[in-house]
Amino acid sequence: MKVLLPLIIIVYSSFLFGQSAEERLFELEPIATRTVDGRIPISLTYDSTSVLRNPLNGWVMYAGRTAEPTYWDKEYYVDELQKFVKVIDYASACYVRTSWSSLNPKEGIYTWRDTTTQIGRLIQGAMKRGVPIAFRIVVDGRDQGMNTPKFVFDAGARYYMENDKHPNRLTPLPQDPIFQRYYERFIKAFAKDFNDPERVAFIDAYGLGKWGEAHNVVYAETGEATEEEVQQWKEEVFGWVTDVYTKYFTKVPLIINYHRLVGHPQSWGDPNPKSEELLEKAIAKGYGLRQDAFGMTEYYAGWEEDFAAKWRYKRPIIMEGGWITAGQHRYWIDPSKRYRQGHPEDVRQGEFDIAAAAHVNMMDFRAGDTDSWFEYAFPLVKQFTAEGGYRLYPEEIVLPKVINNKGLVHISHRWQNKGWGYFPNNIPQWNYKYKVAFALLDENGLAKQVFVDDNCEPSDWRQGVSVIYDYKAQLNVSKGRYSWGLAIVDRTKADQPAIQLAVDGVLTSEGWLKLQDVEVQ
Repeated sequence: MKVLLPLIIIVYSSFLFGQSAEERLFELEPIATRTVDGRIPISLTYDSTSVLRNPLNGWVMYAGRTAEPTYWDKEYYVDELQKFVKVIDYASACYVRTSWSSLNPKEGIYTWRDTTTQIGRLIQGAMKRGVPIAFRIVVDGRDQGMNTPKFVFDAGARYYMENDKHPNRLTPLPQDPIFQRYYERFIKAFAKDFNDPERVAFIDAYGLGKWGEAHNVVYAETGEATEEEVQQWKEEVFGWVTDVYTKYFTKVPLIINYHRLVGHPQSWGDPNPKSEELLEKAIAKGYGLRQDAFGMTEYYAGWEEDFAAKWRYKRPIIMEGGWITAGQHRYWIDPSKRYRQGHPEDVRQGEFDIAAAAHVNMMDFRAGDTDSWFEYAFPLVKQFTAEGGYRLYPEEIVLPKVINNKGLVHISHRWQNKGWGYFPNNIPQWNYKYKVAFALLDENGLAKQVFVDDNCEPSDWRQGVSVIYDYKAQLNVSKGRYSWGLAIVDRTKADQPAIQLAVDGVLTSEGWLKLQDVEVQ
């Protein structure tokens, strides 16, 4: 049985006079020094090493559209550990960059629903192992072949063909109404199965341009349109595609590449004056941020750094390393002069440093480069696990050991996010659904009454500062002996424990952290 009463937070006297959430983040003296009513303070031990497989947090493993079942068992030998380790043991999500045509090769045919197909087996493999999938769906055909299904062009969608030698590499013009009609139909079907936060970590929700990276978007043949027409199409298409994704993906986080030429026909150059405005329109619809050129100091430079800083602690940021060091890119020509030829670990360090400066939530084990992380840069894997993303830590809890079965429960609790990242409880798809909760547990560890502190907001927590909350609620359980439990619960899932905490301790079968015994009289 759950009893929820209006709650009061007492953080500091100035809070009563309108102090903002940001202003409440300051260093506090230990709770125990303020305990005067017989309640017992509990200091919990911080866990700085465990891999916390939480949503929008941690390492992302990559799977190609042709990945075989053995992909999940991939191991690398780590000298520091003197053993082989599996990539999946460090990952919180699996990113699949695939094409519309591979998911929807014929009208009404969706390959992910057939477990005998490549993509179907891959998705089933992820579900079986408890790793949520993330997607980017590419439509541009210039480099990778027919990424948009043929039936869309057969229906009359206009297209661009870059090279007559590759007549099957067609790229749809995204302002074309036939393309838009079929694409929305596809996204609606896709969301029917994947608008599910249990199965999907995030959707990289733009997908236009070369490699789906949101730049070099084709609207017309060279010389066929004026600059004004292209600008109008760019803005209209951007609004349309972001509307489509937000319309159908209401529960899963959406991400967009914060490219300086987002939606523009150019591939590279000075930032377009409209880029920031367009990106902020997507952010207003609920989008988080991603960038695909971390470590490439020419392509991830001042504009990108400033944009990430502007949205720090407001939207989550996901990184992808730009240089592929396994034989495809000449990474040693990077303008930073930091990367030595034959030393991929230099690039890994460069990516890590820029990711730390951007306060990213997630880093990548990119396909083709994962070996270098484990074989040459494993200390950075450990460091990001320990410091990156968010690591929510209950520093101290003050609880009663004896309470009246019809009396008030009075709990004080103090928290800090020990990671450099951000717990994005504020994104519209989550809508503040994660909350701190306490439970009275029976002898089997089952919650008999749950107390949810709705006025305690985890997205306020920052690295290096602490926040304290004071909570009171009505008790309503039978007399007897119980244990106190603690968790961050999902309010949309009957207040089940949902977020792994960065703390040592014993968890019940339901996921509650056991704190101390309590007697209800």
